[in-house]
Amino acid sequence: MDTLNEIRAQQTRRAFLGRSTLGLGAIALGSLAHADERPRNAIGGLTGLPHFAPKAKRVIYLFQSGGPAQMDLFDYKPHLAERFGEEVPKSVYPDERKTTMTSGQKSFPVAPSTMKFSRHGQSGIWLSEPQRHLAEVIDDVCVIKSMHTEAINHDPAATLFQTGSVIAGRPSMGSWVGYGLGSENANLPAFVALTSNGTAKAGQPLYDRLWGAGFLPGRFQGVKFRGQGDPILDLYNPAGVTREQRRRMLDSLSRLNNRQADRFNDPAIATRIAQYELAFRMQMSVPELIEVQNESKSVLDMYGPQATRVGTYAYNCLLARRLAERGVRFIQLYHRGWDAHGNTPKQISSQCRDTDQPTAALLRDLKQRGMLDDTLVVWGGEFGRTIYCQGKLTNKIYGRDHHPNCFSYWMAGGGVRGGMTYGETDDYSVNVAENPVHVHDLQATIMHQLGVDHERLTYRYQGRDYRLTDVHGKVVKDILI
Repeated sequence: MDTLNEIRAQQTRRAFLGRSTLGLGAIALGSLAHADERPRNAIGGLTGLPHFAPKAKRVIYLFQSGGPAQMDLFDYKPHLAERFGEEVPKSVYPDERKTTMTSGQKSFPVAPSTMKFSRHGQSGIWLSEPQRHLAEVIDDVCVIKSMHTEAINHDPAATLFQTGSVIAGRPSMGSWVGYGLGSENANLPAFVALTSNGTAKAGQPLYDRLWGAGFLPGRFQGVKFRGQGDPILDLYNPAGVTREQRRRMLDSLSRLNNRQADRFNDPAIATRIAQYELAFRMQMSVPELIEVQNESKSVLDMYGPQATRVGTYAYNCLLARRLAERGVRFIQLYHRGWDAHGNTPKQISSQCRDTDQPTAALLRDLKQRGMLDDTLVVWGGEFGRTIYCQGKLTNKIYGRDHHPNCFSYWMAGGGVRGGMTYGETDDYSVNVAENPVHVHDLQATIMHQLGVDHERLTYRYQGRDYRLTDVHGKVVKDILI
C-alpha cells in the first residue's frame, strides 16, 4: 500500500468538507445552536421572566375553528330585520373583500340573524338564545366585538392567530409561553393541545404546526392529546416490561444520545433526550390526570352528558381544568365545525349544543375552585362571517361566507374585566366602528396578563430577532383590571 498516495487521496475538497462536520462545521453549527442559550431559572423559564407581576398563571384558549358568525352570537343588529333581502351597499362591502366562493353571486342580500337575543346578567350583555348557559356566567366575561384580521381563508387565518404570522413555520403562542416562562409541573408538558369535532360537521383540518415550536427548540412544542384511545401513545409499558427496566433502557439510551450530542453539538439531540425523560414522567402523571370519572357527580353533570366521552368538547373542557390545576401553563382546545356556508342557523344551534354548556361549566368550575382569577380563558375563531347571504336566502335559512373585517371574541378571568363589551361594529356588522382589536393586540394582551412584555420576548433566527407579535401589537388596557 502506498501510504503517501492514500493520504493525498483523502485530502480532496469533498473529503475535507465531509469530515468538517466534526471540525469547522461543528464549530459553526455549535455557534448557531447556542446563539440563544440564555440563562434559565429553576423551572426552565428565561431568567428575568416574567417581566412584571402576572395577573394570570395559565391560559386556556378555546379556539372555535371555522369562523363563528358574530351577528348570530354576540353582535346584535335588530334593525337589520327591516332590511331583509336588500342588497348590501358596495360602499359598505366592496367586491375586493369577497372570497371566490361568493364573488360570482349576482346578488348579495342582507341576511339578518334569525336568533332571538336578550340581555343577561347585571351587565345586560346581549346574547343569542343558543348560549343560555354562557348567559348565566356572562358577568365574568368581556366580549370584544371589534376583532379584525387580514386573512380571509381558514388556514392562514388560523395560523395567524396561533403563531402571529400567516406564514406557516413560526412558533405557536403556547410554545412562546413555555419558552419564556418554563413549566410549573415537571411531570406534564407546559403546553397541551386538545381537538374535538362538531357533531354536525367535521370542519377544517388542523395541522400539528398550529401547536408546533417553529424555530424554537423542539422541546417547547405542544403535546397533543389524542381524541380516542390513550391520549398519549405508548403511555403504558409493554407487557412484561417493568418501570425499572424502562428506566434502565432510557438511561442507556440517554448515554448514547449524550455521546452524539457531545460529538455533533446538535440541539435536536438535546431535545430528544428531554422528550424521552418527559415521556417517562408522564407515564406516572397522565393516567391519573385522564381519569375524569373520578370527578364528583355534580361536576360531571355541570359539564354535561358528554363529559366522560373521550374526544368530545365537554371532555376536553373538563380535562383542561384538570390540566390547569396541575400546573400546565398553556392549554389549547380546538373545536371544529363553525364553517357555516350553508344552513347557518342550524349549524350555529348545533355548535352551541356542543360547546355552550361545557364552556360555561369551565368558567364556573374554575371560579368555584378559586382559579378563575389567575386563569385567562379566551374564546374565538379565525374570523367572522358575512352579513350578506351565501346561496339562497329564505326567512329561516341562509349561509354566510368568510369575513375578516370584524368579528367577536371573549375573554374571562386572569385580570380581565368581566361583565363588559368592548368595541363596536357598523350598522351591517361589516367593519369595526370603535376600538379595533387586531390579532396581534389580542396576543400582546394575553402575554401581558402572563407578565410578559411581548416586545421583549424574542428569539434570534437567521439573523433576525423574532417575536410572537411580529412588528406591532398593543395591549388592550381598557379591558384589564
